Amino acid sequence: MAAGVRSWWGRRSLRLRLTAAAAAVMAAGLTGAALLLVVWLHASLISGLDQTALQRAQVVAADENSNRILPDVPFTGHREVAVQIVDRTGAVRASSANLRGRPRVFTFPPSRSGVPHARTIHDLPVTGGGTWRAVGVPAGTHHNPVIVYVAVPTENVDRGIARLAAGLATGVPGVVALLTGVVWMLTGRALRPVDALRAQTAEITASDLSRRVDVPPAADALGRLAATFNDLLARLDTATRRQRRFVADAAHELRNPLSTLHTGLEVAAHHPGSVDGQHLAGLVRESERLIRLVDDLLQLARLDARPRLRTRPVDLDEIVYAEVRDARGRSPLVIDRHAVGAARVTGDGDALTRVVRNLLDNALHYATTRVDVTLNARDDSANLVVADDGPGIPEADRERVFGRFTRLDRARARDTGGAGLGLAIVRDIVTAHHGSVRVEDNRPGARMVVRLPLENR
Repeated sequence: MAAGVRSWWGRRSLRLRLTAAAAAVMAAGLTGAALLLVVWLHASLISGLDQTALQRAQVVAADENSNRILPDVPFTGHREVAVQIVDRTGAVRASSANLRGRPRVFTFPPSRSGVPHARTIHDLPVTGGGTWRAVGVPAGTHHNPVIVYVAVPTENVDRGIARLAAGLATGVPGVVALLTGVVWMLTGRALRPVDALRAQTAEITASDLSRRVDVPPAADALGRLAATFNDLLARLDTATRRQRRFVADAAHELRNPLSTLHTGLEVAAHHPGSVDGQHLAGLVRESERLIRLVDDLLQLARLDARPRLRTRPVDLDEIVYAEVRDARGRSPLVIDRHAVGAARVTGDGDALTRVVRNLLDNALHYATTRVDVTLNARDDSANLVVADDGPGIPEADRERVFGRFTRLDRARARDTGGAGLGLAIVRDIVTAHHGSVRVEDNRPGARMVVRLPLENR
């Protein structure tokens, strides 16, 4: 049942829920304040009656502090005041006119101080009955002590409190209803910018993420929400543009080897006798290039998906030795690894192998005679350097080379030019390992410097 109520309440509009919550709070607050007012006013009026009864009792006691106690109490100032004077035996020595001839009706002990210890008396044997507040004070002489009891009715107080309670019972709901209407109106006005924000958001489509919502001038929560939403749109727009550019570049890079393969296969199909070994070797190279390109694209897609790396302690020097050995089998250039020292990091072994391989491939692609590989552990970091003696990279292009499908002009001039994804993959993998990669001048050539955090021992 409770779950159903919560589900129903959760489906109501925000304006309705805010107004209902405000109405509940106002109703509770005003009702509590009304009850406190009634209780406080009743207590204050009753205290005033107690003081009145005590003062009248003291007046009567001052007149009776003699041996001349008459059966009738002198005028007390209020015809509805009930007075009885009782001696030590409990006999009624005198009383007011409204209690004349009545037996003792007050039995509580008298007050011995200026603070009245009043009692509530019900159904006094007087006309009208009702509720009374009574006090008793000692009087008389040492040899003839008496107690003067004075009671005053609470009828006027009870009638006034009842009228006040009735008025509050009628007025509080009206005030709550009025305030609820005001809250409903103000809430609607406050949520109007939210509706405008929703309407503008609904008009933004995936094909046009360049649009932005209007930011309210006030620096409040709604303004911060609109600014944050615009920032989100900007990041989505950037990511979408990057993805579209990536797809277009990938399609362009895939089209060349596919076209070459298609042409070669078409020639082989129509003219089987004209296909020689050199032609087939060219098709094999194109297929290998296509495989490498697809592999690079797959690796970038995985990095963009931000998968969890299978981290474990990795001996980076062993990866470098293995990749240098493999690279020596593929290239006639000199690859010097004598400066490779021990370095243990925490990371994904396969991904770090891809980093070393791509750096070596890039260096071999541009090197003239040799490639130098250095690895050392210093300042809590593993520092890997792959340097070549090629033409180098201009300082203006040293950051751009890590972009996807980025190839410098001299790379485009080579027939063996790659797709421009190798260094982009290096940057993404190193960043995922909380490291950094940069290009330095090797004089001549370029130095690729990778820094990775060492294993935490």
